[in-house]
Amino acid sequence: MSKDQTSSLESEIEEIRERLAGTIDELIYRGSPKTIVQRQVAAVKAVYVNPISGEPRMGNIAKTVGGVVGTVLLMATLRKITKVN
Repeated sequence: MSKDQTSSLESEIEEIRERLAGTIDELIYRGSPKTIVQRQVAAVKAVYVNPISGEPRMGNIAKTVGGVVGTVLLMATLRKITKVN
C-alpha cells in the first residue's frame, strides 16, 4: 500500500469514528429516562391541548372525563350488586 492510500484510509477511518461517536451520543440522549419522559408528557399533552394554538381540545377532555365517570359508576354498581348482607 502506498503512503497516499494509507493516509486516505486513516482519514476515512477517522471520519467513520466521528460519525459513530455522534450516533452513539444521539442514542444515549434519546434513550435517557428524562428525555423519554419529556417526549411522553408532550405526547399526552398534545391529546388534550392544541400545540399550535394552546387551546384545550374539549372533545378529547370530555371523552376522558366520560370514561372515568363511567368506570367509577360501573365499579360502584358492581360493588353494590355483589355486596352480601
